Amino acid sequence: MSRAKYSAEFKSRIVLAIIQGDKDFNTICSENNLNPGMVRKWRIEFLKNAHKAFDHEAELKSAQKGEENLQKVNDQMLKTIGQLTLERDFLQSCFRKIGHPVPSIPEYDRQK
Repeated sequence: MSRAKYSAEFKSRIVLAIIQGDKDFNTICSENNLNPGMVRKWRIEFLKNAHKAFDHEAELKSAQKGEENLQKVNDQMLKTIGQLTLERDFLQSCFRKIGHPVPSIPEYDRQK
């Protein structure tokens, strides 16, 4: 016999029905063919994590701040890459103008 897997939404509905008290605990369990011990664990878990329902905004702000920081780092890296590319191109053109061969950069050549 395989174990039944219940969605978080289903568990929440069952626990909320128990908390609201419209029906007896055992009635709710028997109507839904659920083990009372398992439902007690769901209730404990639900109550233990109830504060997270109000933390969503703080988590969202934290995630947005982290994303902004990553964007700043990314922008700085792109700026540095652009600057280095301009400097390399300038130096290569200077070497060409004076008639010297452009120095080879082994790592760069391998990527072509």
